[in-house]
Amino acid sequence: MQAAGPSLRPEDRQAIADVTVRYCWAIDSRDWGDLARVFTEDAEADFGFHPTVRGLPEIEGLLRRVLLPLDASQHIVANHQIESGEAGVRSRCYFHAQHVRRGIPGGANYVVAGVYRDTWASTQEGWRIRARRLDVLWTEGNAAVVGAGSRDS
Repeated sequence: MQAAGPSLRPEDRQAIADVTVRYCWAIDSRDWGDLARVFTEDAEADFGFHPTVRGLPEIEGLLRRVLLPLDASQHIVANHQIESGEAGVRSRCYFHAQHVRRGIPGGANYVVAGVYRDTWASTQEGWRIRARRLDVLWTEGNAAVVGAGSRDS
């Protein structure tokens, strides 16, 4: 992570962890409007399988393209580490993401596990992700579930 900076209050840490959970619920329930409570309007995201996208509309568009063809998805986050330093507030947490698309040759399931690395902004509406990077640690199953040869969010 980074050198120590000003201490975050426990309620800030909880709010940041809550936003990472909100992201999971928003994308799995296809509640795209709730992404505005996750990302800043000018956020950027590197999901690893696509060039970096910039701005909330581009992030939403990419997530829609990947997730709408699925029958179901379930994203779970855990082991949050949140730090404040000279570069601002940053966090990392593990994710485990299950994707289901029935009728695809090769199997209906694709699992991705890895780390979300986020940079945060404190806004008048609360904590928001300013930058997200997804690092895949492992996958299992049929990558065609999310698009031939791609790695999912």
